Amino acid sequence: MEDLKTKLESIIKGEVSTDDGVLEFYSHDASMMEVKPEVITAPKDSEDVQALVKFAVENKHKYPGLSLVARSGGTCMSGGSIGESIVMDFSKYFTDIREVTSEVGHAQPGVFYRDFEPETLKHGAIMPSYPASRDLCTIGGMVNNNAGGEKSLQYGKTEKFVQELKVVFADGNEYTVTPLNKEELDKKIAQDDFEGNLYKKVYELIEANYDTIKQAKPNVSKDSTGYHLWNVWDRETGVFDLTQIIVGGQGTLGFVTDIKFRLVPAPKHSGTLVVFLRETEDLGDIINTVLKHNPATFEGFDNYTLMLSFKLFFYFHKTLGWAGMMKLGIQLIPDALKLFRGIPKMVLLIEFNGATPDEVAQKVHQMRQGLQEYKHDALFEEDETELKAKKFWIMRRESFNLLRKKVKDKHTAPFIDDLVVPPEHLPKFLPEVREILKKYKLLATIAGHMGDGNFHIIPLMNIEKPEEKAKLEPAMREVNTLVLKYGGSLSGEHNDGMIRGPWLETMYGKEVYEIFKDVKNIFDPTNVFNPHKKTDADWEYTMAHVRDKF
Repeated sequence: MEDLKTKLESIIKGEVSTDDGVLEFYSHDASMMEVKPEVITAPKDSEDVQALVKFAVENKHKYPGLSLVARSGGTCMSGGSIGESIVMDFSKYFTDIREVTSEVGHAQPGVFYRDFEPETLKHGAIMPSYPASRDLCTIGGMVNNNAGGEKSLQYGKTEKFVQELKVVFADGNEYTVTPLNKEELDKKIAQDDFEGNLYKKVYELIEANYDTIKQAKPNVSKDSTGYHLWNVWDRETGVFDLTQIIVGGQGTLGFVTDIKFRLVPAPKHSGTLVVFLRETEDLGDIINTVLKHNPATFEGFDNYTLMLSFKLFFYFHKTLGWAGMMKLGIQLIPDALKLFRGIPKMVLLIEFNGATPDEVAQKVHQMRQGLQEYKHDALFEEDETELKAKKFWIMRRESFNLLRKKVKDKHTAPFIDDLVVPPEHLPKFLPEVREILKKYKLLATIAGHMGDGNFHIIPLMNIEKPEEKAKLEPAMREVNTLVLKYGGSLSGEHNDGMIRGPWLETMYGKEVYEIFKDVKNIFDPTNVFNPHKKTDADWEYTMAHVRDKF
């Protein structure tokens, strides 16, 4: 093939690079995977994206390895934003915040959430499905991974907030995708073109397997696995919403170039009950007790994260600035003194919203009273303003980034990092998963969204050692089998990518898995969009691309 860089430079206005340092940087995301691309592009606009897609599709038959991977923040933990051929970085030019009102936020996928939220707050609104990586991720990544986070317990995930998308599909043209009623759907299907054929095939696929698809929906509060066909077409409502498989599709079906979100009013007042658990044997029961009080947010992190945060205290100046860090230090002194009574095994953050400070204070206090039966194993700190609790929210939100950058001899290995189990099963599930970790001698941090039963179990490992790498498959197999035994999901928000894609058939069964593969083939018959992810993933390829060095 003629020089790929020269060819791409001739068809797009944006930058093209094959510099060794640039290729090395884009070989990694926040996962434990490594895939080196041939070339990096920064498309300048939708026309550039369309040109790249047309080029890849037209040349795929001659060069089977040709493919496209979309990327922006690079915070994907499942290896969804790395690839062997052409990586397209949307974070340089797709950065316009087009319009924001109190109800709708309209922006391009390369906009960082940290820049998007201040604009929505000017209108007293938020897009609440942001993940813990809120300061690092882009809204395009949130859409493609179907992101969720600390507010998902109250509001749900990104799929509930996408009103409209512009997407470049496999014919190299950009289309507006939005919910349709049956009359509008019939008009689409009647079109004698690529778009009409796509709608027709998806509709017929769902209709032919309607009951099977509806029954396949995981019975959990949050999920980012497979393609959410059960949300696309509903006979009762008569609504056909193709955005629901683009969201969470990890760029395997097409590339999002424009996003409209529904926004919700920002909470006026909030407060937090901080719970220091000395033991975790009752954690499952505590979680179910807390849920009866309908908190807005219910998060937690373990003792390892807590102590690492104290130890690496000066790291937080990057987030807070030096003045903010000093204030944080003063706030932490009383809590450091509490540690003399015993380091807690876990810190729980239970947040409530309200119209007035008094309403919030009452909810926080009632929650404390509701947990009195556990007081022999817990210390409580009421905070009706969330000012004092802010220190713990920072630890929770920064926990993975802190570990990834600051643990010297071991590295984060996110391969069982996003499991979801219905809360009623947690009293049995949590002790069993701890036994698996103990069996494989895995030092693992545990944090997550307690109210959703969504846990981020992130082992710290020295992957350079063969005996450590050999633990990955058997440990993952045991944990995943346990999750599915209790009717859970293998991913609540980090998606399938390379690390969980090979498990989709196990989770859903062969019939539903084949339907997912049909979806991929309908949208992307030449497999140019983000190969080796989701239904195109296989364990052999994945294991061959685990990083040898960090």
